[in-house]
Amino acid sequence: MPASVHINEFLKLSETYPILDVRTPAEFEHGHIPGAVNIPLFDNEERKTIGTLYKQEGKQPAILKGLELVGPKMHRFISDVMKIPNTGTFLFHCWRGGMRSSSMAWLFETYGFKCITLKGGYKQFRNHVLKSFAEQKEIIVVGGKTGSGKTLILHELQKQGEQIIDLEQLAHHKGSSFGAFGEEKQLTQEQFENNLATAFSKIDPAKKCWLEDESRKIGINVLPAGLWEQMRAAKVICIDLPLEERVNYLIKEYGKFSKAELIAATQRITRHLGHLQAKVAVDAIEEGDLATACSISLNYYDKTYSFGLDKREKEKIVHCEFEKLAPGVIAEAIRKM
Repeated sequence: MPASVHINEFLKLSETYPILDVRTPAEFEHGHIPGAVNIPLFDNEERKTIGTLYKQEGKQPAILKGLELVGPKMHRFISDVMKIPNTGTFLFHCWRGGMRSSSMAWLFETYGFKCITLKGGYKQFRNHVLKSFAEQKEIIVVGGKTGSGKTLILHELQKQGEQIIDLEQLAHHKGSSFGAFGEEKQLTQEQFENNLATAFSKIDPAKKCWLEDESRKIGINVLPAGLWEQMRAAKVICIDLPLEERVNYLIKEYGKFSKAELIAATQRITRHLGHLQAKVAVDAIEEGDLATACSISLNYYDKTYSFGLDKREKEKIVHCEFEKLAPGVIAEAIRKM
C-alpha cells in the first residue's frame, strides 16, 4: 500500500522527489503545486463522463467506466513517467486524495516504484497556501513614484544578499495600464497564489524580506489579504528621484514598444487623464515625443501613488532623495536604513 502523508511532509519530500498531479489538464491549468508534472488519469471529457455516470447510476458503473478508459493507457502512464528524472520514488495527488491518486500509486507500485500520496489532495495544499499568507514576515517595502526603478533596485538588493519577492515577476504584470508590455500571459489567480506562497515559504522569517510597493491588484491578479495587510503595515523606504530622471527611465523601458501599443495603453486611462490631456499624450506619441506623453501619464500616476502613500502611517515612511537612478548605489544606501 502506498504511504500517505500530510501537506507539510509532502512539500518537504517534494524537494527530493517529483510530484505527479493526476487530475485533468483543465484542473491542472487552473492551479497546481509549483513544479508538479501533470499525468492525468482521465482527460477533461473522460472526467466529465465519469462524473455524470456516478451521479446518474452510482459508484460501481462509474468505476467500471473508469477501468475501461484507463486500461489502454496504463503502458503510456509508465512510459511517460520514466522520462522524468527520478530516484524510484514519486509523490502523487489528485483533488481530495481519493481514488485517482491511490489508483495511480497502486499502478506505479505494482511496476516497482515507491509511491507516496497526499492526504486531502490538492484541496489540502490550497488550504495550506491560503493560511500561509497570515504568517508574519519582516517585510520592508521599496516605494517610490512610477519610474523610480523600484524593480531594478529590488534585484540589486538581492545581489547584495537580501531576501526579495518580486511580485510583478510572479504576476507577469508591472501594475499599470502599460504593465502587460513584454510580459507572458498572466496566470489564474489560484496559480498566482500558489507560486507566491511557494516563494514565501523559502523566506527566512528571522531576516528582512524586501518587496516592491504595489496596488492590491496587479493586472488581473490580486494580492492575498494576509500579505496585503502586512505590506500596508510595513516600513516603506520611498525613493525620490527628479521627474526628468524618471521620464528618461520610462522612455528607455517602454520606448521599444510600438506606437499602437503605447497609444492603446494611454487611451485606457483617458478617464483619469482627462480627454484633452489624453489627446495631447496620444498626439505626442504619434509625433515620437515620448517625453511629453510620459510626463502627462506621470501626472496621473504620481497623484495616485501619493494618495495611497498618505493612507500609510507617517512614522513608517522614510523618504530617500537621489539625483540619479543608480540601482546598485541606491540599494546599498537603503540597506543601512
